[in-house]
Amino acid sequence: MGKSTHFFGQPVYGQLIKSLDRDKIVEMSRKNGGEKYVKSFDGYTHLLTMLYAVVMRFDSLREIEAAMTAEVRKLHHIGIEKVPKRSTLSDANARRPETFFEEVYHDLYESNKDKLSSDSRRNGTEEWIKRLRIIDSTTITLFSNAIFKGVGRHPKTGKKKGGIKVHSVIHANEGVHCDVRFTSAATNDSFMLAPSHFSHDEIVALDRAYINYEKFEKLTERNVTYVTKMKKSLKYDVLVDCMDMNPDGQMEYREQVVVFRKDGINHIARIITYVDIKKGKAPKLVSLLTNDFDMPMETIVAIYRRRWQIESLFKQIKQNFPLRYFYGESANAIKIQIWVTLIANLLLSILQSSLERRWSFSGLATMVRIVMMEYLNLNTFFNMPDADMKLMLETVAESPPIDVENIKGGLSQT
Repeated sequence: MGKSTHFFGQPVYGQLIKSLDRDKIVEMSRKNGGEKYVKSFDGYTHLLTMLYAVVMRFDSLREIEAAMTAEVRKLHHIGIEKVPKRSTLSDANARRPETFFEEVYHDLYESNKDKLSSDSRRNGTEEWIKRLRIIDSTTITLFSNAIFKGVGRHPKTGKKKGGIKVHSVIHANEGVHCDVRFTSAATNDSFMLAPSHFSHDEIVALDRAYINYEKFEKLTERNVTYVTKMKKSLKYDVLVDCMDMNPDGQMEYREQVVVFRKDGINHIARIITYVDIKKGKAPKLVSLLTNDFDMPMETIVAIYRRRWQIESLFKQIKQNFPLRYFYGESANAIKIQIWVTLIANLLLSILQSSLERRWSFSGLATMVRIVMMEYLNLNTFFNMPDADMKLMLETVAESPPIDVENIKGGLSQT
């Protein structure tokens, strides 16, 4: 790597975490009760160890310890003076409160959300995107049902698996989690739809699991627009019904104004039905529900389709980080690993938005993993990696042949 045009005096990992302030993070840990009875493995070292493990996709404490021992000299340059033992990391995951890692995530998010929202290449430029928030949840399956109550049963054994449900809110123009809550997998999603958390003129896109007339009425009173998918079982009275046809006499959109009546609530809403056409699939009718009566029907459909963004984020996290194996069995350890995974995802998203070269998140995560402890300039390397890769191959090709006899002779003398 001596010929590298991007050589730097600090490993890539050290540059990736440069926005993490040690003193500030240790103080966060102390405030959350994470520094009691701690001699050397403080909150900052714990965070860096877990981040290293998550980015490198290690599956066990043994693998973490072995890999860090091999890189012990380089780890000194990022602030880890001593490789933690498996027992030390296990104890810390059980004892140090997960609220500390939650605070680190939110502090990092607040410091960098402007950078993320400025990346219009992946976030879009429509005016309403700046006002759009998306709510959804994903379930992470666990082996035990004792910690977090599961939902459903294994089709063959009949045993119920545990699961932790991650409830999330994202801003469409940022693409990362701005609010996260953990519950058991059996918890209903609708508790996350808190009207008081939304501001005047905001838009929220959500799945039909969040349908709640009382909350929809409160959102309407706060001038917050919601867009969701209809449930077939909903009962309502039709006030207005009209249809848009194309020149061939086929329906393009159907628009209805309806009123839902339940428990003394009369909620007036708009139903927009359109033909959803996907390649290789038969066309189907999709009905959307909203409290907005002014936006064009095409815009309402486009807003709901942006819901894919949060689904893609969940998929991105599950595909690129180790959430099938956990470094501890307690609820606290599981939550810590999820928070650290979200921090790793946020750090890589910040890097992705800062680069001129277009990277897929998966490609960037893989490349970071490969060069994690190399002494490369993070920004210049990831903007121009091809030239450096060529030099690396040339270096290997120019290496002198190995003198096997000399090596054998040296070994026989020892």
